[in-house]
Amino acid sequence: MLESMDPVLLARIQFAFTVSFHIIFPATSIGLASFLAFVQWRWLRTREEVYLTLFDYWIKPFAVIFGMGVVSGLMMSYEFGTNWSVFSDKTGPVLGPLIGYEVMTAFFIEAGFLGVMLFGRDKVGPTLHFIATFLVAAGTLMSAFWILSVNSWMQTPAGYGMNEAGQFVPEDWLKVVFNPSFPYRFVHMVFAAYLTTALVVGAAGAYHLLRERQNQTARVMFSMAMWFIAIFAPLQILAGDQHGLNTYKHQPAKIAALEGHFETQAAAPFYVVGWPDVEAGKMDYAISIPYLGSFILTHDFTAEITGLDAFPREDWPNVHIVFWSFRIMVGLGLLFLGLGVWSLVQRYRGRLYDSPWLARFALLLGPTGYIAVLSGWVTTEVGRQPYTVYGLLRTAESASPVAAPAVATSLAVIVVVYLFIFGLGTYYTVRLLAKVPPDSPEPQTRGLLDQGGARAVQILRLLIPGRGA
Repeated sequence: MLESMDPVLLARIQFAFTVSFHIIFPATSIGLASFLAFVQWRWLRTREEVYLTLFDYWIKPFAVIFGMGVVSGLMMSYEFGTNWSVFSDKTGPVLGPLIGYEVMTAFFIEAGFLGVMLFGRDKVGPTLHFIATFLVAAGTLMSAFWILSVNSWMQTPAGYGMNEAGQFVPEDWLKVVFNPSFPYRFVHMVFAAYLTTALVVGAAGAYHLLRERQNQTARVMFSMAMWFIAIFAPLQILAGDQHGLNTYKHQPAKIAALEGHFETQAAAPFYVVGWPDVEAGKMDYAISIPYLGSFILTHDFTAEITGLDAFPREDWPNVHIVFWSFRIMVGLGLLFLGLGVWSLVQRYRGRLYDSPWLARFALLLGPTGYIAVLSGWVTTEVGRQPYTVYGLLRTAESASPVAAPAVATSLAVIVVVYLFIFGLGTYYTVRLLAKVPPDSPEPQTRGLLDQGGARAVQILRLLIPGRGA
């Protein structure tokens, strides 16, 4: 039976499984490292104990998540050799150095200062300890920079030539690194990491507020998370819009699939939901908003939108997967925006910590940031199919000549090991977050975000009727 299976499909499933596990950990460590650096900076500025308590509370979960991210990423490098050797050979002259730069810069910075961040506060002093924490946070962002440059080049290749062996070779490194989709993809992913982390921090704060409303550490934790969500949710929607415009320019088949546009048409609708009938080339059971599809993609209500009929069938991505993963991502993004707006209203009314339904909603949305990240990643990667390097190297031509039973065996082993190891790691992290944070004295001064948001609250008071805080 295994001999009859498609080894390329099995290799794709294996890589999808490993990268899906991996991405949730960097998405957390990127945001959490920046959060810890910000919290420690606030402690240095104010010397208020609550910020030091917050740092100590989150440093253990960060260490576990960071470690799981490193371990989960190792397997993917092996898969490039075992399952995707042709891809590695063809793209190695371009992508190999980029991955090497990530190791030599970002990973070395993280590895060099992580120990000081975790264990060195009493040994190096508060200022140097903050610098170490800041450098770890910078290292995580730098790591995202290089990895997303690699992925973006696969989506929108630029600055390359071809040698006699059929390999992609760099001709302009600036164009390779800063390829057309990279700035949009990098900003979108970093904002996603910040939102994901803010949702987790907010859920932890909400959980403890529901149990002990007067816990000052939980209050500050929840307040900071709600500020981050209120700020980054609308920014993420704006970044996503710009990313979509860029994708429509460079990958129109992907956009046609995720929007459900089978036919090229002017004044295209936006399909809120529906069922793509790929064989008939139409949307069944559709609920649509007229003209909105054209407006979203071109900011012109009557513009013509390229549909899937402009491309050969063999070049279509999986329409069902891309269509629904995109809607899951967008739907969750709107819920995040709703949480941010709700928190602003409750903050204005002076009930941020006294609204159990807000806390329950924040707790419910806690893990959904990961679902949104995975949905976005599925939209990006499945939408690129049937290519590994968009328009230039097909996935079927990228795989190693490995028999299906070998790929299936390694896939089964990876699934079992990953579920066991990372299941235990996730369970331990949740147990850490379930512990009640030590209560701290009430802050004597407003936090930086509260100061910066005071004007926003004043504006809200002019717009929203109700009692003042």
